[in-house]
Amino acid sequence: MEFEHVPVLYNEVMEALNIKADGTYVDGTAGGGGHASGIASHLSESGLLIAVDRDSEALAAAEKRLSAYKCRKKLLHTNYSDTESISDATEGGADGILLDLGVSSYQLDNPERGFSYMNDAPLDMRMDEGDRLTAYDVVNGYSKDELARIIREYGEENWSARIAEFIVNARAEKQISSTAELTDIIKAAIPARARRNGPHPAKRTFQAIRIEVNDELGHLRQAVSELPDLLNSGGRIAIITFHSLEDRIVKTEFERRLNPCTCPKEFPVCVCGKKADVKRVTKKPVVPTEEETELNPRARSAKLRVLEKI
Repeated sequence: MEFEHVPVLYNEVMEALNIKADGTYVDGTAGGGGHASGIASHLSESGLLIAVDRDSEALAAAEKRLSAYKCRKKLLHTNYSDTESISDATEGGADGILLDLGVSSYQLDNPERGFSYMNDAPLDMRMDEGDRLTAYDVVNGYSKDELARIIREYGEENWSARIAEFIVNARAEKQISSTAELTDIIKAAIPARARRNGPHPAKRTFQAIRIEVNDELGHLRQAVSELPDLLNSGGRIAIITFHSLEDRIVKTEFERRLNPCTCPKEFPVCVCGKKADVKRVTKKPVVPTEEETELNPRARSAKLRVLEKI
């Protein structure tokens, strides 16, 4: 199966990064190399592209795709929150950083990875197969309260408590080992009237478990807080989110960076002396056109936010 990830907001990202031919750019979520190859096509032989991914299969696919471009390339098998390794690779700072937080079509559609409720597979969901925690561990090891919390918070699922109860009752009979088993349990937990409209009944729970397994929000908070420090003056960070939890973190961290003053609100003037080291490039998040969402329905919820280092 080919590693494929249709690059969302491709033209908008290329414009947002304001790519210089001899610059240094980081694609922190290289995936199949869609955005990365676009960046590479704008770089000269002296330009540097650093492709980062925690998924070794994704990185191998990106390396193959990027081999056609003449710029210098470095590939890092690590998480985009590993700012120390990324900083070392930049050789003195980055002129642009991209994070595309969408899960690739390959990961979703490859039954062996256990990400999808549409195929039967072992419960896994690890983006880095070297990690220890799996979906099996979460489903069979977390308490009912812990399951309800992550399904509610990370999946924004109204039936979280009931789904958690059904999971715990089912695993008391036998361990839940496959995505099909889990999907059937979720369907049974959600009343028929609530399953008639909206997305697949298992979508939100699978999203929640995937986020927990990969600590996606924790890595995102760290990355959005630290990655702007790696930018050279005039360099830009562009982040594409796909659900409200991600977007809320990016928006909050960007606002904190834009307004770093910690003085009490009642103070008439700032005395802490903290000044913004970034400026906003996009006043509102950039979203896909109707044409793009028709061609790629998975792009529908995408939002792009961009900051520039002063």
